[in-house]
Amino acid sequence: MKASATAILAVLPHTQCTRCGYPDCAAYAQTIAEGEAAINQCPPGGAQGIQRLAKVTGLPELPLNPNNGVEAPRSVVYIDEAWCIGCTLCIDACPVDAIMGANKLMHTVIEHYCTGCDLCLPVCPVDCIHSENASGSASGWAAWTQLQADQAKQRYAFSSYRRKRHEGENAKKLEEKAVMKLADLAQHSQHTDPAVLEKKRAVIEAALARARAKQNDRPS
Repeated sequence: MKASATAILAVLPHTQCTRCGYPDCAAYAQTIAEGEAAINQCPPGGAQGIQRLAKVTGLPELPLNPNNGVEAPRSVVYIDEAWCIGCTLCIDACPVDAIMGANKLMHTVIEHYCTGCDLCLPVCPVDCIHSENASGSASGWAAWTQLQADQAKQRYAFSSYRRKRHEGENAKKLEEKAVMKLADLAQHSQHTDPAVLEKKRAVIEAALARARAKQNDRPS
């Protein structure tokens, strides 16, 4: 019997680092369940992670694929606040909301929530984020506990929900603004030619239709 994506996801470390080649741990688990990805693509899980996946899926153990990275000690990041410019790019990049701060204010990392995914490093425009060893010589599951994995899973789920809700709220505001302008297009346009206004109306209505279709297609 094939292992379910849920069973596979349960033995992944949930660092959400994307090194497996997929956007998150759930996507990797789903692809393994569908037989389209190997079980040796998760560097944070390391050799023991591959053993866990092999046990769940019944597939043979394989060495970690070097194209996805190498097994290494767990890391956490910290921000050199003297250089931080408060751009919020690292906050947006963090999959588990482990960075706190606000626009134009310095940010800081909540260390016990950091999964060591390093996704914040490449987006920092001033290179003020640095990675440091958090587990000594221990790597893979020897450097990461099930409790930490469960916590990361919960925080990622909440972060994903929050981002989708914010995206939906922002889209609704933009739609309401477009509808308001559409109701009195002549007042909100520099054009006075009726033909131009009608063309502009058609463009806006088509854009609204696309936006609504996209909203309806988005998973709840």
